[in-house]
Amino acid sequence: MTLPINGRPTTNMVDITHKSNTLRMAIAQAVVSVSNEATIEAIKNGTVPKGDVFEMSRAAGLLGIKKTPELLPDCHPLPIEYAHIDYHIDGLDIYIEMTVKTIYKTGVEVEAMHGASIVALNIYDMLKPIDKGVEIKHIKLLKKRGGKSDVQQDGQSLKAAVVVCSDSVYKKEKADEAGKAVTELLKGWDVSIETYTVVPDEKEHIQKEAEIAAGKQLSMILFIGGTGLSPRDITPEALDPLLDRTIPGIEEAIRSYGQQRTPFAMLSRSRAGMIDKTLVLALPGSTKGATEGVQAIFPAVLHLFDIVKGGGH
Repeated sequence: MTLPINGRPTTNMVDITHKSNTLRMAIAQAVVSVSNEATIEAIKNGTVPKGDVFEMSRAAGLLGIKKTPELLPDCHPLPIEYAHIDYHIDGLDIYIEMTVKTIYKTGVEVEAMHGASIVALNIYDMLKPIDKGVEIKHIKLLKKRGGKSDVQQDGQSLKAAVVVCSDSVYKKEKADEAGKAVTELLKGWDVSIETYTVVPDEKEHIQKEAEIAAGKQLSMILFIGGTGLSPRDITPEALDPLLDRTIPGIEEAIRSYGQQRTPFAMLSRSRAGMIDKTLVLALPGSTKGATEGVQAIFPAVLHLFDIVKGGGH
């Protein structure tokens, strides 16, 4: 429970456990200005009393990147897998460009900006004994790559059917939570939910819903439930004969994502394939398993529809 302090709610580090590791890159820039050409010459000739300005500042910048989560409370500790610092002198301005890369769940733009700022501050510290007019002009992000910003997220033209496969929900012995949760996630990606259906764990019912969705040329149909190993879990067996092509990469992504969060994910038999141009997904019946299955592949899976239309490769 989070208790308010002085009437204000406390803040917490952002939860990134639902995200997947991807390549993240950020480039930040800082500019240091000196007041005379003699300072620039001293840097170039290595005559600054405190030492080699660029190399000392490069080392300081690398330390700054690594220390970022220790100084900024909401910053996640993450592995820094590449860092590079470039310098460019233009007149009396020294341009610092800091590049940082990692493969992780969150971006490195703050690390890049912090590193660039430490480089600039170290340059200032080394030059101030010989130049009282040194000034740090600005620190800004030039470029970032990785995560959601790199993925096509527009699902507005896509239509989906959600089918809950469960004897107990069909008989109204319990309420559906997993199907409703998946429906809300899809709406978050602007995917239109055309139909929501509950069917028993029967082969003919499952196949009928798949054929109806494909016949309507819906973009995707998601089956929730029946992917486990109990005697009544037959969703994969019902769908396999209908699929024109399977998509093993999607299945692997779903299981890998789940396995990082629960050891039981290896028991799931999720399916992914195509019936003509309709994407067919079979996800676990538990709310957690179903939502994680969606989180594992969205929004990246939306690129599939560009490929189907001939607009990507």
